[in-house]
Amino acid sequence: MDLGTLLPEALGAMASNKLRTGLTMLGITIGIAAVICTVAIGEGGSNRVREQFQGLGDNFIWVEAGSRNFQGVRTGSGNTKTLTVRDAQAIREAIPLIKSVAPNVDARVQVVYGNQNWSTGYRGVSPEYLAIRRWTVAKGASFTHQDVTLSANVCLLGRTTAEALFGGADPIGKKIRLGNQPFRVIGILAPKGETATGQDQDDTILMPFTTALHKLKGTSWLDDIVCSAITPEAIRPAKEQIVRLLRQRHHLRPGAPDDFNLRSPEEILQAQQETSRTFTLLLASIASVSLLVGGIGIMNIMFVTVTERTREIGVRRAVGATRGSVQTQFLLEAVLLCALSGTVGVLLGVVASSIFSNVLGWTMIIPPRAILIAVVFSCLIGIGFGFYPARKAALLDPIDALRYE
Repeated sequence: MDLGTLLPEALGAMASNKLRTGLTMLGITIGIAAVICTVAIGEGGSNRVREQFQGLGDNFIWVEAGSRNFQGVRTGSGNTKTLTVRDAQAIREAIPLIKSVAPNVDARVQVVYGNQNWSTGYRGVSPEYLAIRRWTVAKGASFTHQDVTLSANVCLLGRTTAEALFGGADPIGKKIRLGNQPFRVIGILAPKGETATGQDQDDTILMPFTTALHKLKGTSWLDDIVCSAITPEAIRPAKEQIVRLLRQRHHLRPGAPDDFNLRSPEEILQAQQETSRTFTLLLASIASVSLLVGGIGIMNIMFVTVTERTREIGVRRAVGATRGSVQTQFLLEAVLLCALSGTVGVLLGVVASSIFSNVLGWTMIIPPRAILIAVVFSCLIGIGFGFYPARKAALLDPIDALRYE
């Protein structure tokens, strides 16, 4: 008997007892749906983390002032005074792997407008900072290099700060006071949201770094230098070159610790993604247990089917059916059960993933390979758990089968 004959018979046998077929499929269906949901949530979470870190900057490298050692006591990061504007210029000029550099000075400040006030953080930066951080101006305009040269009292407000001071009013052109310095608002930054650690990036004020240095902090050193590498692959070698350059400029002896720190979101991103992959694999492994249970259910039902159709097997053998055709018949039924279960499970998993996407508020990603693997795996379960009952049916003695009551 060929497959064209066996397939309708297998479908007919499944349709003859719809309730049992449906219950048998349930274990595989739930297992496949659980695996699809797990993969979708894991991939969606990884993608969300990737988007958040990409939002931190364009091939971002962050040079931070380091710690000091005072009489054996090491202070925290950001306490050295050796990071300067000339260091930023040297990085820009001496390292071809770096395409943009922005000095950074930051601190907390109380901002006042009329009878409103707000405690926020300010950053003194250069115009390149916005491109490095992939940040745009939603309204108004950014400050220029001329504003940096003149130490102009102009600023850009983050969305949170603007709403705290002005509510729904237009702040462009208005005067606010930072400390004892008046500043003119020339632009509103586009919303950027929270970082992966929950920090509100929109609660900030940007201004020329020269203004921040000379008029607010009264210092000559930088807190940070933010850089943008030419490509993601250039981040690691660029960091190594920055380290060598700054150690040379700061006259650090061999073996002496760096007086600065280098950070890159890429390293944190890789760690986060590796954690996410491990967690997804763990959940998928747990979900796969239901596939094992479903496979055992398939085997159990196939044994019942073989017992119920013993006389049918005897008749088939008596009229010339071979052991191979009988085995293929029952194995095909098991594979069809699992394949159909897998297909329904994939559809159920896609629907459930869409529901989770709306609830969690992030995009679920279902890789096509996950769907393909799910269907193939369900067929393999049918072959694995259906082979022994099918083999048992094929080995029945025709005479004993015909005598079976």
